[in-house]
Amino acid sequence: MTRRVLILEDQPFQRGYLVNLFSARAGVQVDACEDVDAAIALCACQAYDLVVSDLLMPGQDGIQFIQALAAQPRPPRLAVVSAASRRMMSSARLMAESLGLDVVGLLAKPVAASDVDALLDALAQTRPAVRTSPAALTPEPDAVQLRQALADGSLTAWFQPKKSLQSGRVVAAEALVRWRHPQLGTLAPGSFLPALCRHGLEGELLHAMLTASIQAQARWRSQGFRVPVSINLPPHLLEQSDLPDELLALTLAAGGNPADLCFELMENSTTRHVSDFYAGACRLRMKGFGLAQDDFGQGLSSVHNLVNTPFTEVKIDRALVSGCARDPALHLTLTTVIALANQLGLTIVAEGVESDADLAALRQLGCNQVQGFLVSQALPSDDFTRLLDEDAPDEGARGSRAASR
Repeated sequence: MTRRVLILEDQPFQRGYLVNLFSARAGVQVDACEDVDAAIALCACQAYDLVVSDLLMPGQDGIQFIQALAAQPRPPRLAVVSAASRRMMSSARLMAESLGLDVVGLLAKPVAASDVDALLDALAQTRPAVRTSPAALTPEPDAVQLRQALADGSLTAWFQPKKSLQSGRVVAAEALVRWRHPQLGTLAPGSFLPALCRHGLEGELLHAMLTASIQAQARWRSQGFRVPVSINLPPHLLEQSDLPDELLALTLAAGGNPADLCFELMENSTTRHVSDFYAGACRLRMKGFGLAQDDFGQGLSSVHNLVNTPFTEVKIDRALVSGCARDPALHLTLTTVIALANQLGLTIVAEGVESDADLAALRQLGCNQVQGFLVSQALPSDDFTRLLDEDAPDEGARGSRAASR
């Protein structure tokens, strides 16, 4: 398979050097240009698998190029190569990812042949699609459609496995919503979740995901597997003072066990009054549920909340995980976060693990569990059961497959 790569570099020597490095790899076709306008024009008329861009350039710089690239209808994946500081490149990565670009690497000059090999390996790890129709063709659902989907079970839970870095086996799962749309097929949350939030249906979705997770756990238990499940909980819902009581009543009525369920407090919202956040967190733990800080290292999550909230688990955001094996700053940050979490007695889960090198680094640093496309994408309940069967070492080990650090 031929991969098309575009290199944007203003210095002739560096441009030629990069062209030679990439061209020496089998199946790689390389184009190169020296300014932003030319690069954007090439991207508009040619589909590239990867764009490698400098940051420090006269005239329009690499940041402006990334902004322009993100405006393309189907932008290629991106790698940043620069003599700028690592923190500046990390900021460029965060900016690019916030615009929806897939950043596969940050390369410091001078670039080595091994850097190019690692970049092409990362490029080969494409993310599988979970929708059957392009988002641009998916009409935004209204409140009536969403309520109907919640009522008839079309909005359902798929499960992404969490693997133990100690045993190498699946020890837990995260419930992620999918819509089995009657006309459009299986839709990922990006095509309907924003509308659901705008219509104030997050509480109803939380109940549906909890029920679906308990039902899946019952099926897995009948096959001999105990699988704890994590469920996303937007923190602003904790403003409802009786939410912990509601969730416990629903869990018990459905035949679930609070000890096998963990609510992940998402980082994209918070309560208007901080007292509601801490009251809700304490009461969920007092009911016996697990509690996780989701997306730690991103958005509103903080060390203060991590230390002062009765969490049982911390999930490290992919922004701190992706590239940690090659990025000294990320590696140092993870070292500190994992050491703190271990001192707090938390289960440590790394999200967005997509390379063997990052997996090895996380294992060496003492991370407990990982999830991401390197392990598995989210799966329907029946497919998750088959994964458990394949993962089980023997029949006798099934009944004890509880989450472990």
